[in-house]
Amino acid sequence: MAWALADSWTMTRRELAHWARQPVEVVVGLAFPVMLLLMFTYLVGGGRGVDGDPTEFLVPGMLALTMAFGLESTMFAVTQDLNRGVIDRFRALPMVPGAVLVGRSAADMLQSVAALAVMTGVGHAVGWRWHNGAGAALAAVGLLLLLRFAMLWVGIHLAMVAGRPELVTAVQILVWPVGFLSNVFATPASMPGWLGAVVEWNPMSATATAVRELFGNPGGATGSWAAEHAQLLALLWPSAIIAVFFPLAVGKFARLSR
Repeated sequence: MAWALADSWTMTRRELAHWARQPVEVVVGLAFPVMLLLMFTYLVGGGRGVDGDPTEFLVPGMLALTMAFGLESTMFAVTQDLNRGVIDRFRALPMVPGAVLVGRSAADMLQSVAALAVMTGVGHAVGWRWHNGAGAALAAVGLLLLLRFAMLWVGIHLAMVAGRPELVTAVQILVWPVGFLSNVFATPASMPGWLGAVVEWNPMSATATAVRELFGNPGGATGSWAAEHAQLLALLWPSAIIAVFFPLAVGKFARLSR
C-alpha cells in the first residue's frame, strides 16, 4: 500500500510540475469557462424562463458545465502521454501500473478545485450570491466535484479508445451538444414538452438543479420527479457513471500496458 501511494504521489507531482513548466495551458483552461460565463451573462443572455435573478440561475449551471467539460482536458492529456511514449516508459519502471491513472485523476481534481474557485469569484463579481450558509455551499461544491470525478473517468476511457489527439477533437464535437442539452442556460419549462423532459434527465441538469437548491438560487422547478429529487439524482448519476467507466478505463489501461 505504501509503495502504491508513493508511486501515485510521484505521478501527481509529475502533472503538477508540468503545470509549472507550461502555465499557459492551465491559464487557458481556467479562462475558457470564465469567458463563457461572461458571454452568456452580458452578451447572449441566460436564465430564460426563470423567476428571479437570471445571474443566480446561470452561475450554478456554469459551474456544473465547467466540471462536465473538464473531461476534454483529461482526454488531451492522456492522448498526449500515449502518443509521446510516456506510458511505454512507465511500463519499464518498477512502479504500480495504476499510479499513472491515480496521478492523472488527482491532478485533474486539483485543477477542478482551482476552476471552481475562479468561477465562484467571477460569479460573485457579476452579482451572483449563495444564501443557504457554508454547510450547504460545501455540499454543493461536493456534488460539483463528484460530477467532475465521474467525467474524469469518462475522459480517460475515451482518450484511450481514441488513441490520437485528432480523434479527441471529433469526440469533443459529440460532447458539446450533450452539455448544452441541459438546464444550464434555460429552464425545462421554457422548452417544448418533449425536449424539457429529456433535459431534466441529463446528469448535468441534475447537478445544476441540486447546486441551485443548495446555494438558494432560483431553479425554475417544473414539479417533475427529476426536478423534485435533483439532489438524489446528482448523487446517483455520477455514481453510475463511475461504476461503468472506472472499470472500463482501468481495464483498457491494463491492456495497453501488456
